This record gives sequence, C-alpha cells and structure tokens, in this order.
Amino acid sequence: MDNNSQNPDDYTPAPSEGIPAPEGAANLIDTDYVIGQDNITASPMGFSIDLHGKVFTISSLLIVLFVVLTLALQDQIAPIYDAVFNFLTGNLAWFFILSANIFVILCLFLIVSPLGKIRIGGAAAKPDFTYMGWFSMLFAAGMGIGLMFYGVSEPLTHFGTAYDGGSWAPLGGAAGDFEGDEAGSIAVGMAATIFHWGLHPWAIYSVVALSLALFAFNKGLPLSMRSVFYPILGERVWGWPGHVIDILAVFATLFGLATSLGIGASQAAAGLTYLFGAPESDITMILLIIGITIIAIGSILAGVDKGVQLLSKINIGLAAALLFFVIGVGPTLIIATGFFENLMSYVVNLPALSNPFGREDANFSQGWTAFYWAWWISWSPYVGMFIARVSRGRTVREFIISVLLVPSTVSILWMTAFGGTAIDQYLSQGIEAVRDAGLELQLFVMLEQLPLSGITSFIAIVLVIVFFVTSSDSGSLVIDSITAGGKVDAPKPQRVFWAIIEGTIAIALLLGGGLTALQTMAVSTGFPFTIILLVACYAIIKGLMSEPKAV
Repeated sequence: MDNNSQNPDDYTPAPSEGIPAPEGAANLIDTDYVIGQDNITASPMGFSIDLHGKVFTISSLLIVLFVVLTLALQDQIAPIYDAVFNFLTGNLAWFFILSANIFVILCLFLIVSPLGKIRIGGAAAKPDFTYMGWFSMLFAAGMGIGLMFYGVSEPLTHFGTAYDGGSWAPLGGAAGDFEGDEAGSIAVGMAATIFHWGLHPWAIYSVVALSLALFAFNKGLPLSMRSVFYPILGERVWGWPGHVIDILAVFATLFGLATSLGIGASQAAAGLTYLFGAPESDITMILLIIGITIIAIGSILAGVDKGVQLLSKINIGLAAALLFFVIGVGPTLIIATGFFENLMSYVVNLPALSNPFGREDANFSQGWTAFYWAWWISWSPYVGMFIARVSRGRTVREFIISVLLVPSTVSILWMTAFGGTAIDQYLSQGIEAVRDAGLELQLFVMLEQLPLSGITSFIAIVLVIVFFVTSSDSGSLVIDSITAGGKVDAPKPQRVFWAIIEGTIAIALLLGGGLTALQTMAVSTGFPFTIILLVACYAIIKGLMSEPKAV
C-alpha cells in the first residue's frame, strides 16, 4: 500500500466529492486518483447528472434487460429460478456457512485487539450523530422488514419441525431428536432463529461497513467497494478490476433490497387483506410497492438528516412500542425467563449450528442458513455503506460492539417476545391457527389473540411499510454513491432513478416467480460477493495496521 502519514491540513478533498478529510492523525493513501474524475457530468433538461460512465451504464443496462426478460418470459423463467436456488444452496451451503464464521471471528478479534482503538475518520474525529440517532439508523437499515416477517413465523417453524420430527428440523434433522419434546423443541427452535438473526449477519455488515469507512474516512479514497481493494490491486483498482467490483456491489445491493421489499410487500398486503378485506392479489402488492416507492422518493429528496434519520427514529419508536406491548400483555414471565434461556441455548448450540461440514440437517442448513447468509451478504453493500456513512467518529471497538452486539441483543429479545408468545399460544392455549396460518399472516394471527389487536395489527402494517421506505431510500443513497464513482453528494435525481429501479425489480421478480425468484437472485448475487468480502477481511487488517497507533 503506497501511503503516507499526514495531518488533515495537508489534504484538501475536491469540493464536490462530499467526503470529509480526516481529523487528527491519519494515514492517507497517496494516489493521483481524484474522486469523480471518470464521471460524466451534464444537465439535460435542467436535471444535473454526475455518474461514473462505465459502472452506471453497464449496471443499469443489464438490470433493465433482466427486468424485461423476467416480465416477458414469466412462465419459462420460474423453473430456472427454482433450479438455480436449489443448486446454489445445495452445493455451496458449506461455503456460505464457513465464510460467515470467518467474519464473526474477525469482528471478535478486532474488539479485543489494540487495533480497536483506531478511530474512524482520524484520531480527533467526532461522531456525526447521537447514539440514539445512530442506533436507530443501524437497526432500521439492517433488518427491519425481516424481523417483522420472521419474528413470529421462524420460531414457530423451527419449533414445529423439531416437535413434529420433520426433516427440516434444525440440528436433529430427519433423526427426530426432539420429536414430542416441548422444551427441547422450543430450545433448539429459538437457538436456530437467533443464529440467523444474531452475530453472523451483523458480522457480515460490520466487515463491509468498517472496510468502507476505513478506506474513505481514514485513507481519503472514494466511498465505494473498489477502494477496499487498494492494498491488493493498487492503482489498478481505478480500472476494470474496480469497475467489476462496483458493478457486483450494485447487483448485490439491488437484488438483496428487492428480496426484502418483496417480502415486506407480501406481508403488508396480507395484513391489509386480513384487517380490511383488501383483495389478495399481485395487484395489491404491486400498488403497495408503487406507493411506498413514491414515499421513499420523498424521503430521498429530504436528505439523510431530515428524511432517513427521521423515518428511522419513527420506526424505532413504533417498533419499541409494539415490542413492549407484546411483552406487557403477552406471557411476560415466559418472555423474561425465555430471553436468558434462549440466549443460553444459542450459545450452547452455536458450534453445531455454525458447523459447515457433515450436517445431518441438510434441509435446514441449505434451505434456511445458506439462504440467509447469502441474503445478508447481498444486503451487505447497502447496509454496510449506509452504516459507514453514519459512523464517522467512532472507534473501531465502539463500532464493532455497537454494530455487532447491540442489534443482536435486540434481535434476541424481539424473537423471544414475538416467537415465544406465538409458541405459548399454540402449546398452552391450543390456538392452532397461529401455527397453521401462512408465514406472512402469522404475526397478525398472534396479535389477534392479544388485547387491542386491531390497533396493534395496524401498527404492524405501518412498521412494515416504514421499514420498507427506510430500506428503499437508504439503498438508493448507497447505489447512487457506487454508480457516482464514490461521491456522497451526487444529484438527487439519480437517487430517485435507483429508487424506481428497486421497486421495478421487486415487481418483476414477484410476477416472474414470487418469493422463490426473489430468494434466488439474493443467493445468486450473494455468492460472488462472498468472495469479495473474504478478500476485504485481509484489506481491513492491512489498512488498520497502517494507521497511526492510537493512544
């Protein structure tokens, strides 16, 4: 790595790049590359554009072609999605599981390592956001829609397959190790759920976010995935190797987002049908996607401070209110004791759940875990870059602890409250409907058994929609930064363009193959990006070691 240690006074960023210079001691990379130097700038019809010609053109053309083919060949494309999904999860599950383990180990090492003292943005950098604003954006961007969709359904599903002795049971597999055992089925079901929403996904986000933040705010490079590879590729990172990395990041981000938006739309539509009798059809989901995309565009135009942060705070407030309501009126004692029991079960079963080889529960490890890790990895450029943008001024240790441990703890509490309540309704109250309902409806059926179900179910729909909006507007900011050569203040019409593209892809995939199509594209883009993230682990260590020693 060709770099030199200097103070920020010796470094003057280009006025349009939008990346602040390091404050205090930092080790800037000495490169002649200027952020945005390969961009195309123009003002057609009064709209300003500032785009990286190759990355934007190739990405947008391929995506448009994909959407057209998916919509034109709906009958022919669905079996292809099924085959691709089964091949990737069936043959590469070990690779996804092993890679995620590596990311967790790296994060835990950085927490205890002296490298954890290094501050993002320079030794004297101050945080741009309060803890409350920061945590809100971390959580809302990270997995909001997923928690709403899977908060009830996943604990119920894993409990049910273990209790019934099905081949999809976690750990026990077809052997039926937990068949008929209520306590054992609850323990392994909750451990498997927490495994998918705990340390591993947040470690994936942490790796991407830290690498981007380090090379942008400490090294003075563009806020783009290609910058992370400077220690390996050197100046070649500004050529075609870097273009390919950024294009893959665009694809991974778009299809990871589309998966989440499709899941969110299906749950919101199911909730509207359940509460208000809205037509249960693709048209309802398409109208939802269109309407929410319009709201997201409004948030984009308002900017990060006024738009994304405000919506994130609203979201976290509503989510907290719903969570504490369920704890308060649900089986409070079971939830309180279950939190610690589930946490212990997670710790005890973590080695077996994270084992990439010789698994007897192939259906679970391939159909659930491999998909989840690929989904998180496909989300990681979006979530990671967004976290990087709002985390300047934090130390590496503070960053990792906050991004890794705090959201994981909240996820455990959420799954314990919602999943534990639903399981208790099924076992103690004999309410079979909560388990028999479709995945997208189980949350609403669970809430129906509690007081004020009409109000809480409506709040749940609002939460899904607002999580949907925050994902869309945050993702648009990220994709725009990648396709604008790493600039973080590119013209807003470009962000609007990507918000529209995200909604269009979600619609195309829903029509072209439903949730399977969405999951397939998340896994397909997650695979090559996993390789990129493994290389990024080396770049993080090398980049941190080159920083001035923190005192």
